[in-house]
Amino acid sequence: MRILVIEDDVQLAENLRNVLEKEKYSVDLCHDGENGLFHLTEYPLDLAVVDLGLPKIDGIELIRRARAQDIKIPILILTARDRWQEKVEGLDAGADDYLTKPFHVEELIARCNALIRRSAGQANPEISIGPITLHTRSQQVFVDDRELSLTAYEYKVLEYLMVNPHKVISKSELTEHIYDQDFDLDSNVIEVFVLRLRKKLDPDGTLNPVETLRGRGYRFKTQW
Repeated sequence: MRILVIEDDVQLAENLRNVLEKEKYSVDLCHDGENGLFHLTEYPLDLAVVDLGLPKIDGIELIRRARAQDIKIPILILTARDRWQEKVEGLDAGADDYLTKPFHVEELIARCNALIRRSAGQANPEISIGPITLHTRSQQVFVDDRELSLTAYEYKVLEYLMVNPHKVISKSELTEHIYDQDFDLDSNVIEVFVLRLRKKLDPDGTLNPVETLRGRGYRFKTQW
């Protein structure tokens, strides 16, 4: 999953990037509202974390413009402002949730996870499809009672497929959502990750959990 952090405090932005990357998110950073709005309109994202006190375009106006352009990804406000009227203004502008600075990292992660799940119609932090269960909080994956050992990128691919089980997902879409904006989108590494996932999820070749649709991409199997 790919998150955009729009925060003018460079050190805080870097800290947020480090925290979120440890949770296996891909993270892009912007330090002003103008650049942030450009990234929102030009890049495929799963969530935006937006500070209200931004230069060039403030956070409230940025959110209004993003929603006016039909950008539908969930938006989490970060604000040092503790007046309830400003929180309401942010939510009315189109934000989905907010955190007041200072905040606990664990709460930030929990809110990010919840917003991304809800935007995909997955309110439960545990996603079960057939015999495969993915725990988004602990990032554990089980096939029946067998826990799998996945690399960070194998987990990212599986999570994106399972959060969007009815969707045909192209290789380029997968690449864009699990890597940051500087990654080479022509890489064939996604094919390697999918191959490894199939072997780990289905060593006997009986489940076929990840379908390949020739010329279109991949889809996580929902009928068992």
